[in-house]
Amino acid sequence: MNADDLPSLRSLLEREGLWARKSLGQHFLLDLELTRRIVRAAGDLSGKQVIEIGPGPGGLTRALLESDAAEVIAIEKDPRFVAILGELGPWSGNRLRLIEADALQVDETLLVGSAIGTPIVANLPYNVGTPLLVKWLKAGPWRGPMTLMFQLEVAERIVAAPGAEAYGRLAVLAQAVATARIVLRIPPRAFTPPPKVASAVVHLTDRSDRFADLDALERVTAAAFGQRRKMLRSSFASLAGPAAERLLDEARIAPTERAERIDVSAFCRLATVWRAAQVSS
Repeated sequence: MNADDLPSLRSLLEREGLWARKSLGQHFLLDLELTRRIVRAAGDLSGKQVIEIGPGPGGLTRALLESDAAEVIAIEKDPRFVAILGELGPWSGNRLRLIEADALQVDETLLVGSAIGTPIVANLPYNVGTPLLVKWLKAGPWRGPMTLMFQLEVAERIVAAPGAEAYGRLAVLAQAVATARIVLRIPPRAFTPPPKVASAVVHLTDRSDRFADLDALERVTAAAFGQRRKMLRSSFASLAGPAAERLLDEARIAPTERAERIDVSAFCRLATVWRAAQVSS
């Protein structure tokens, strides 16, 4: 199966009069060699169910179907693309399942059934990339490795280390669950239409010791980084009140430290002791 035998994506867009909508954060990848590189970065997908978000005209979808994935579940919010994506069904031996829905509202467990470790590969719409990532970080065993494209600035925030300017809440949440690395950087000119910023593909694989209570970690990091230039005894007090210093001591964190200097494991300890204090109160 070779997607080069299909009509070009650009010709399909011109035939149907379909162009990206800024309101949906759409920027299309029409270069099949580039979408193939993204799929290769996702690893071996042969025989697996794969979820794709925001396929648009189907550039990444074609490359995923070429990879011999058992099934590609493509979730598309924009109804304009349903018809041209549907044309990939017969070509792929009916291995494409197209879901017209908002990915933020989808319950993926209803789509994958009893499958465990379903990979997600997507060129995410810029305006929903971060909330989708947080949603999937909290997901159960149905979700496997993620290979996701973001604005470069967001990608750098996901992989940032303590002390880096980009280090913040998103880095802590992502790295508490997964090992994250940038595997591909993509210039604006690769997209139609070109965005104003560069993009990057991040590959995330779950840690064997992933932190379980992401809701508590969200609350703790929101407080800590909400006033990131203040000492933690002040910023964390917005969540923990007068117990802030005691809980920081229990988590073995100096109250005079600032959030950007605290590593992921320390934030996980703080989330744990904060949750325990909530339960006991």
